[in-house]
Amino acid sequence: MTALQQPQQWLGLGRRKSATARIYLRPGTGVVTINGRELKEYFPRLSGQTVVLQPLTLTGNTDKFDVVVNVQGGGITGQVGAIRLGITRALMEHDISLRPELKKAGYVTRDSREVERKKYGQPGARRRFQFSKR
Repeated sequence: MTALQQPQQWLGLGRRKSATARIYLRPGTGVVTINGRELKEYFPRLSGQTVVLQPLTLTGNTDKFDVVVNVQGGGITGQVGAIRLGITRALMEHDISLRPELKKAGYVTRDSREVERKKYGQPGARRRFQFSKR
């Protein structure tokens, strides 16, 4: 196949905490596949499904694209946030005029919060051993 015959797709990369998601946005009917599994199977909770679909719902593109996701690392919350950011970036690559409404909703900004490291001489990142005067 030459470059002209390949189906059109847009890429987006999203990160949150220690999760990384690669998003492939293709013209289609609204099927979301995550690591080879359906959205409802991968994220059984409705809250996770809702967050993943937020950028598509906001822009009214829920039934216009198929979303193929490769996500690794982190936990459920990190993966959900990474996928949302990746879908947002892929949508902006497809049509830059969607950026203002996505930006207003707060989907364009990467959440930079990370886990603080544990320090030596104490049981956790911030936790201290119990203090006793005597």
